[in-house]
Amino acid sequence: MLNPLTILLVTVLADAMAMAVLCSLRRAAIPGVSYWIAANAMAVVSLLGVSLQGHASPWLTIVAANVLLALGLLLLLEGCLRFLDRRTRPWPAYVGLLLVLAGMIYWSFVAPNFNARVALVSAYHASLYALIGLSMLNGRPANRPRYSFHFVATAALLLCVGHATRGIMYGFHLLEQTNLMQVSIPNIVFLALGILAPPFLSIGVVMLAHDRLAERLERLANVDDLTGSLSRRAFLEIGGALLNASLRTGLPVAIAIVDIDSFKAVNDTHGHAAGDQVLAHFAAFVARELRIGDVFGRLGGEEFGVLCPATTAAEAVVLLERLRARLAATAPDDLPGGLRYTFSVGVDQQRPGESLAQMMARADRALYAAKAAGRDRVMAAV
Repeated sequence: MLNPLTILLVTVLADAMAMAVLCSLRRAAIPGVSYWIAANAMAVVSLLGVSLQGHASPWLTIVAANVLLALGLLLLLEGCLRFLDRRTRPWPAYVGLLLVLAGMIYWSFVAPNFNARVALVSAYHASLYALIGLSMLNGRPANRPRYSFHFVATAALLLCVGHATRGIMYGFHLLEQTNLMQVSIPNIVFLALGILAPPFLSIGVVMLAHDRLAERLERLANVDDLTGSLSRRAFLEIGGALLNASLRTGLPVAIAIVDIDSFKAVNDTHGHAAGDQVLAHFAAFVARELRIGDVFGRLGGEEFGVLCPATTAAEAVVLLERLRARLAATAPDDLPGGLRYTFSVGVDQQRPGESLAQMMARADRALYAAKAAGRDRVMAAV
């Protein structure tokens, strides 16, 4: 039969390995990772303290070890809350930690009672695992895959049930023993449950950290960093999907190629920082004014694209002309550095059997016609 010391030492090794993996992610500045690293460090120190029971002071092996293990779990919860962008500290949990400390001292030295200590620590752990599980279930962003969040939530809730069961059995004296290192089947099972929890959850939080890295990479690939609009790649991908949908439904799809007028002059006269401000202002303005369902992306430089599902070219011209007029009426105080700027637009809609590239090429020619006609206007392809 496995003995408690073996389980403790294996868990220490697992916690150390999890901490090493998390440390490799620290430079990515993912919210919560520092807390998770500290949680594993606390678990390693506390379990080493527990392993010295019978060979060192009870203040170290019982009181300090249990409080550090509880603190490690609290830091794990803090990390999960930070990861979910929740900044409020779980102050009731810190009050509970003080109660755990007081209880461990009382039932270790004033009125020694092993079962009471186990029930107290188990109740505290069960409550924190419940908070972790519920936070992961309720806090998952709608646009992220469920797997890593549900893995952590499921693990935490199962551990909550396990610790609650352990607390009840020891609290009501359904199990009796005198110390944590005693070899018995129930003690081995519950001890394994309690001390294998941190590395098990560490696997989950590593999944969460990698999901956040994947989210960042997806954003870099799909979103233009300066303007917050879709990147060219993402815009073209969505455009292809819209054209395919149009073939099935028979509904028109219009495209507008938009270019900020005389943008080079803005850069040359006012500097590239001012040019970046104009780009960011224009993107925010257009995104705010477009309809729900319209797709907006940056194609490169000062050129942008707008895809309008279920919209004809004539309807798209009306939409873009309204945007042009609203920008022209914008007060100078609302423009970056008071700079006035205009934009020109070329519009077209999909024709039977053609590709997105062909439709964009015609809209682009309409844009050049608008530029040649004096800029600050919207023109449809002929």
